[in-house]
Amino acid sequence: MLKSHGIFPLEIFNQLRHSRDFSLVECFNESVPPYAILSHTWGADYEEVTFSDMKEKTGKMKAGYRKLTFCAERAAQDGLQFFWVDTCCIDKSSSAELSEAINSMFRYYQRAAICYVYLSDVFSKQDLFGSRWFTRGWTLQELLAPKLVQFFTAEGKWLGDKGTLMYEIHEITGISMRALQGEPLSAFSVQERLLWTMGRQTKREEDAAYSLLGILNAHIPPIYGEGRDHALRRLFIAVKDTQDRDKFAELVLGYKG
Repeated sequence: MLKSHGIFPLEIFNQLRHSRDFSLVECFNESVPPYAILSHTWGADYEEVTFSDMKEKTGKMKAGYRKLTFCAERAAQDGLQFFWVDTCCIDKSSSAELSEAINSMFRYYQRAAICYVYLSDVFSKQDLFGSRWFTRGWTLQELLAPKLVQFFTAEGKWLGDKGTLMYEIHEITGISMRALQGEPLSAFSVQERLLWTMGRQTKREEDAAYSLLGILNAHIPPIYGEGRDHALRRLFIAVKDTQDRDKFAELVLGYKG
């Protein structure tokens, strides 16, 4: 959960000038520089570069390292020295850091100067409609939170941004075009926001709840192993407004009060 004194801790990559290498640095609220952020779908666990891999300098051997170099190169082209990638900028061995990151994730994307969406199963604009990225739980907030979102194929080819692809995204997801244009989520009912999440899936069952935290402006500590239903019930309790709870119960928990 975000610390009460407002500190915004963020492990981000610092690109070394005139080099293809980058290193992790820790920044706080007052010192977080402009940064790019990556949105993607995870591969197999053994393919993804972890925080430990970066510390031990063993990540380059993994398939997922390609996504890091893609993000680094795009950020450099956009004049950004820093970038953030979820697979390896969170120390998941620390339960406190993991909890803070999950509850801060919406803000991480919201505060980014630009979000790059790397679509590993897309090779042309026509492939957008079948992309796995639009079916995942976490990618909803990664689409809505940042001001600037750009989409790229598996080969790193630019497809467009959230504005130029707005009609396609609306058709694929059913998300209001007003939301895609940047209208605050608070302008939309909880019922409408929950409808945008329908049919989305997560790799870990509890993430069905945790991926909704930013969408619903709620905070709960993650407890992996508690199960999907228990996590959703805790999220239900965290939703403050009674009317919002009723809609949550009906649409997510499957019963009417």
